[in-house]
Amino acid sequence: MVIAVDFDGTIVEHRYPEIGTEIPFATETLRMLIQDQHRLILWSVREGQLLQDAVDWCRERGVEFYAVNKDYPEEEKEKNNHFSRKLKVDMWIDDRNVGGLPEWGQIYRIIKEGKTYEQLLRESLRSRLEDHEAPKRKHWWNR
Repeated sequence: MVIAVDFDGTIVEHRYPEIGTEIPFATETLRMLIQDQHRLILWSVREGQLLQDAVDWCRERGVEFYAVNKDYPEEEKEKNNHFSRKLKVDMWIDDRNVGGLPEWGQIYRIIKEGKTYEQLLRESLRSRLEDHEAPKRKHWWNR
């Protein structure tokens, strides 16, 4: 699967143009996705040195992207007829999703297990309800 991943607000907290603190388990999850043979594309509004800083920050933490702000590593801006930064990917991981950014553990399960975010939330709710079951009602003859 080809997955586009935003940087600011998704991998790190928003501190643009600085690099914020890592969001818990972001780089660990990205490394697991790479190990699972997914192609990750860093998709960011950053350009120039600010973009290179983000790439270097990720590389220092063991996250090597398949491509950065393009569909494939060899793509050249001058030969791109449409000059669009809209990528052709299977999935986007971005803090601007409707509903916000799930936790990175949930993101991994969505991708690895093919579950929807709704399914994960329902499972979590069901588990919490089972852990806190109401006391069973006594039978009418035990009143």
